[in-house]
Amino acid sequence: MVKKDRLTAILELIEECEIATQEELTELLIKRGYDVSQSTVSRDINELNLIKAESQSGKSIYVKALDTSKTVSPNRMTILKQSTVSVDVANNLIVVKTLSGHANAVALIIDEMNFPQVLGTVAGDDAVLIVAKSNAEAEIVMKSLRAI
Repeated sequence: MVKKDRLTAILELIEECEIATQEELTELLIKRGYDVSQSTVSRDINELNLIKAESQSGKSIYVKALDTSKTVSPNRMTILKQSTVSVDVANNLIVVKTLSGHANAVALIIDEMNFPQVLGTVAGDDAVLIVAKSNAEAEIVMKSLRAI
């Protein structure tokens, strides 16, 4: 089977199952008829930009990082990268620390990303507060922002 099919199967599996380890994913792919090793799965995970996030049940599982490149221009992404100092999460709240005076611009860019998990953002001078719908969804947003 070709790589493209295997990558599609991985995305289907992480949607259908709570997969916590590369070994679990490898076993599920083998059951579907793919001849893969754990090292191949590891490379596939990197290529697909999968991240670990907490599920609703509290288990750390693989999920697809959010792709915001289609909604935000490259120039704005550069501003976001250069202005962001840190991204941290506490329950369903994400705090993005920015350079002084950059929080409003960063909040605007985050709003333009249209994260479905985000209820809203509030900006100060050097920090943005993001309110997510749940703790698990805050984890996904945080990791997606860190991956930029």
